Amino acid sequence: MREKIALRLLLVSILALGAGRVAPHASAVAAETVSTPNFFDQRQRMTKPQLNGRQRIRFLTTTDFPPFNFLDPRGRLAGFHVDLVRAICDELGVLSRCQIEAMAFKDLVPALKRGDGDAIVVGLAMTPTTRQELAFTEPYFRYPARFVTRKDRKLPEPVAEATAGKSIGVEEGSAHAAMLGAFFPAAERRSFATRAEGLAAMKKGEVDAFFGDGVGLSYWLESETAADCCVFSGGPYLSDRFLGEGLAIAVAPNDRALARSIDYAIGQIVEKKHFSELLLRYFPVSAF
Repeated sequence: MREKIALRLLLVSILALGAGRVAPHASAVAAETVSTPNFFDQRQRMTKPQLNGRQRIRFLTTTDFPPFNFLDPRGRLAGFHVDLVRAICDELGVLSRCQIEAMAFKDLVPALKRGDGDAIVVGLAMTPTTRQELAFTEPYFRYPARFVTRKDRKLPEPVAEATAGKSIGVEEGSAHAAMLGAFFPAAERRSFATRAEGLAAMKKGEVDAFFGDGVGLSYWLESETAADCCVFSGGPYLSDRFLGEGLAIAVAPNDRALARSIDYAIGQIVEKKHFSELLLRYFPVSAF
């Protein structure tokens, strides 16, 4: 119990002090020079909500979902979601009243139902089941599918034609394997037990390309294993059917006012380019 209380106090101080904030000038320059996606509908016009009646807003997350939420080398909670929560609270003018607590994924929804938290910010899928027991904000991030090729074997546009008859590696049984068949039916699909095996085969030239999750592949491209061999080709490709509706923040079903407040804050963060700054900080090779 003492450890849990200490962790909670540490996380509250991290939010209040703005630890790890991106340097404004460097981020602004990067945001202007690198294209980043915007999944939030800026046509929505919302007035700034008043949260004077809330003594605190408690966000719940985990520590095992990098780069979104994880423990840094000093054991402090860090990641895209931690900085996003800080930005949301700052935009709503409630930074001093915001808390963020990490726990096991299986404990998130029960904690919210017990009233031990106000919002869940983690990769919680929006499904018919979760929609029955939770309310969600608008999606703020979507996972893209991408092709990765060797630098000397890039796929030209249009990619649908370029992949015809080409051997494309995918992870066996994955959503991306099904998506490849639906989006690029003329490609020759070659399945691998793991993504690592498929990427190794692509790097050796045994397949023409590998098709998979753009976020994971963006980190692989920067890795020592890749050794600067490869690049994204074509895309990104999005699909609610195969890849889901994206990431959103979950709240209790009777607290939709909080969801709308968070939507307002994210809209402002996107409009002010701060969202792009966060993406560039945590995804140095853009997944998009």
